[in-house]
Amino acid sequence: MSAQGGTLSGNQRRKMKSAARLYAVQALFQMEAAGQDSTRVVREFLDHRFGAVYEGEEMLEGDPDLFEKLVADAVNNQARVDQMTDRALVAAWPIARIDPTLRALFRAAGAELTGGEAPPKVIITEFVEIAHAFFPGGREPKFVNAVLDHMAREARPEAF
Repeated sequence: MSAQGGTLSGNQRRKMKSAARLYAVQALFQMEAAGQDSTRVVREFLDHRFGAVYEGEEMLEGDPDLFEKLVADAVNNQARVDQMTDRALVAAWPIARIDPTLRALFRAAGAELTGGEAPPKVIITEFVEIAHAFFPGGREPKFVNAVLDHMAREARPEAF
């Protein structure tokens, strides 16, 4: 809802979905790094990060439904998503050996590819943008694009 009580514009909804994807990657990373369960981390994000102000900067408001779905699906389908990711990676680099941020990104993206409604190309574009945010100027975004393209073709071959 806007300040005037109206509905959100398409651009506002898109930004909220993008923010939810970013927060899902961060939450999955935090869960793995700190050994925390999803319930606690999801609650923390919803209560303290969505729209919060840190050092004078306002954090984006995320789509809470998409955020919760991505985290839940990534946790509940982790084995399936990790196997799909492993098949997309070079044999010498199983998911357990890659950067934890990329691992969280692949899990969030894989969750959306296998259980989301957005077209695969939108999902890939969104998560490549997230990779740019975490790895500015690095080669990781191209790597993410290639892996997610492979994962998308496996998860939703009818879309290609």
